[in-house]
Amino acid sequence: MQKHYVEKVRNYIGGEWTNSTSNEYVAIANPATGDALGSVPMGTSKDVDAAVAAAKAAFTTWRDVPVAVRSRYLFDLRNLMEQNYEELLSICTQEHGKTIEESKGDVRRGIDNVETAAGMPGMMMGECLEQIAGGIDSVSFRQPMGVFAAIAPYNFPSMVPFWFLPYAIATGNTFVVKPSEQVPFSQLRLFELLDKLKLPKGVVNMVNGGKDVVNAILEHKDIAGVSFVGSSAVAEHVYERCGATKKRCQALGGAKNFTIVTDDCDWDKSIANIIDSAFGCAGQRCLATSIVMGVGPAHAKLREKLAEAMKKIKVGEGHQPGVTMGPVISAKHREKVLGYIEKGIKEGAELVVDGRGCKVDGFPKGHWVGPTLFNKVTPEMVIGKEEIFGPVLSIMEAKDLDQAIALTNAHPLANAASIYTSSGSSARKFTREIHPSMTGINIGVAAPMAYFTFGGNKGSFFGDLKAHGKDSVSFYTQNKTSIQRWW
Repeated sequence: MQKHYVEKVRNYIGGEWTNSTSNEYVAIANPATGDALGSVPMGTSKDVDAAVAAAKAAFTTWRDVPVAVRSRYLFDLRNLMEQNYEELLSICTQEHGKTIEESKGDVRRGIDNVETAAGMPGMMMGECLEQIAGGIDSVSFRQPMGVFAAIAPYNFPSMVPFWFLPYAIATGNTFVVKPSEQVPFSQLRLFELLDKLKLPKGVVNMVNGGKDVVNAILEHKDIAGVSFVGSSAVAEHVYERCGATKKRCQALGGAKNFTIVTDDCDWDKSIANIIDSAFGCAGQRCLATSIVMGVGPAHAKLREKLAEAMKKIKVGEGHQPGVTMGPVISAKHREKVLGYIEKGIKEGAELVVDGRGCKVDGFPKGHWVGPTLFNKVTPEMVIGKEEIFGPVLSIMEAKDLDQAIALTNAHPLANAASIYTSSGSSARKFTREIHPSMTGINIGVAAPMAYFTFGGNKGSFFGDLKAHGKDSVSFYTQNKTSIQRWW
C-alpha cells in the first residue's frame, strides 16, 4: 500500500489550484489505522463565489461546444480513471476504511457514469413533428441551463459526485463539486485527472468545506440547480432552500431498507447475499439491508443462519488480504452506532451477535464496530425506525407476505427493498406493491446501473428528477419547443 498524504487540500477553481480563503483546517486520519492523511479547509462563501463566477463565465462558450466534442472529454476521462484505477482504489480505502473490493465498486460505478454520459449525443436528442397544422412544424431541443453544483456524502468518495458531474458537463453546463470534508482525497485525485483533460477553464470546479460552503451553494443566485446526497433531514433542508431560491433540486436522503425472506428461497445464496448487503462498507451505504424480515417459518431459520454466517466476517484494515469489513468512518460515528446497540438492548430486542467489543490486532486506533445482529425487533423500537448507518442488522417477523409488505410500506423512508424467493408470483406482488423505488429480486444491493435512474421514494428523496440515466439529462437541461412556419 502506497500511503497517501496531502498536507493541505486545495480547491480547483477556474482551471487553477487555489488555497481556500479559510484559515480553518481539519485534520483527516485513516479510520482504520489512525495515520494522518492531511487536512482539508472548512471553506467560505468567498470560495463558492469564486468557483461560481468561474463556472458562469465558462458556460457562455462551453454551451456552444458541440455535444460530440464535449463527450470526447469524457472518453478521455474514462481512460485516465482506468489507468489510475489501482491508485484510486487505495486512496478510497485509506480515507473511508472500506475494503479494496468495496472500493472497486465505488470507483467502478464512477467510471460507469462517465461512460454512460459519454453517450450524450444520443441521450440529449429532442423531438420533431412536421405539419402539426397547415404549413407548420414543431421541434423541441434540450438546452443547458448554466451552473450546477453537487454536495456529496462521505460513504462513496469516488462514485457519488460522478452521479452528477459527467452528465452536467456533457449536456453543456458547468459544475461545482463540494466533496465531503471527511473524505476529500478521492475527489482531489479525480480533479487532478480532470485537470489533465485541459477542459476550458471553469467548466469543472471543486470547493472544499463544511456547512458554510453548503449554505453558500444553496443561497447562490447564479447556481441553477443542486444535487445532494446525505441524511433525510438535510436533504429536506436542501430541497426547501432550493425551492426558496428557485433552483432545481435532486436531494437523495436516508434509508431504512427492508429485505423480505420467504422459506422457498435458495437459503445458502440468500444468506450470503444478505450478509454482503448488511455489512458491506460496514453498513455505511444508503442501499444496505437494515431490517431482514422472515415470513412465516423463514423467521426462525434466519436467526440461526445469519448468526452462523456472520462468524465468517473478518474485520480489519481494508488493504489486508481476507478482510471483508472495515471500520466506521470516525470515532464520533462509532459512538453513535454503539449508542444504537445500547438502545436496542434497553428496548428488549434480543442481541444475537454483539459487535461492541470488536478489536483488530495491530490497529488499536481503528474505529471498529463488529457485525451486530438483533432478533425480535419491532417497528416501534428505535433500532426498527431510525437509520443506524453501521454494521447492525435487525430481524423482524411477518406472518405472511402481505404483512411483510405492509410493515415495509409503513416506514416513512422508502429508498430500497429486496425479496428472496423462488416464487415468481411473490416476486411480482412485491415489485408491484412495495413503496421503495429501488427493488431487488434475490439481489441484496438494489443499485441501478448508470443508464437507469437512481433514487428513493417518500422521505428518502426530495425532488422530481433522480440521479443518472435519462432523468439526469432532463434535470440538467431545459426543454425548448419551437413552432415554425415559413411563408
